Amino acid sequence: MGQSKAGILVVEDDETIRLSLEVGLVRAGYDVRAEADGRNLDDALSRFVPDLAILDVRLPVGPNGFAIARRLRADSQIPILFLTAAESLRDRLEGFEAGADDYQIKPYQADELLARIKRLLQRSGRTTAEVWRVRDLVVDDATRVVTLAGAELALTRTEYDLLAVLVQHRGQILSTEQLFSRVWGYGSYEPNRVQVHLNSLRRKLEASGPRLLHTVRGCGYVIRP
Repeated sequence: MGQSKAGILVVEDDETIRLSLEVGLVRAGYDVRAEADGRNLDDALSRFVPDLAILDVRLPVGPNGFAIARRLRADSQIPILFLTAAESLRDRLEGFEAGADDYQIKPYQADELLARIKRLLQRSGRTTAEVWRVRDLVVDDATRVVTLAGAELALTRTEYDLLAVLVQHRGQILSTEQLFSRVWGYGSYEPNRVQVHLNSLRRKLEASGPRLLHTVRGCGYVIRP
């Protein structure tokens, strides 16, 4: 793919949320610098150049998220996403006035947050969308459109996510546990859930062309070029 990882600055005082964000973002392929508040922001920025910032609004010490956004916006045009429980209209308006590109209310869904991050990075030109091709299969990650032999496939969100992981790692056998981790992103492993969605994905692929998705007994699944 040839691109360096995009860097994401996270400012979040809740340790559980901060660690969860850091783990999830690293797993998704980003470099992450996580801070509990904005007191060390200048030092953080001297050591880490972010491509996007995720900010909480209500921080117990130091500048609040709006002040941090203004500080960032004074020096750069990186995308800023507020991830916060501050959900009033007044808070939202102040967030956008401070320079926010997006405003997400807690609690949040990890897959939705990752999708928002990806789109912000793509719109800002800090990453480019991938288009993956395997024989007659084309997967456009910018639009999440999949075509096979020129015909668009109607995939669910989960089917698309599984296919995208498999196509990115085409030729490589991925276990059900690896697929579960990459698509669902949390630790309670449920092999039956993976199997159900893979079976549905396989039926849709094979209805439009020769077999691309193969089972390797006892090992996992692979898209073969």
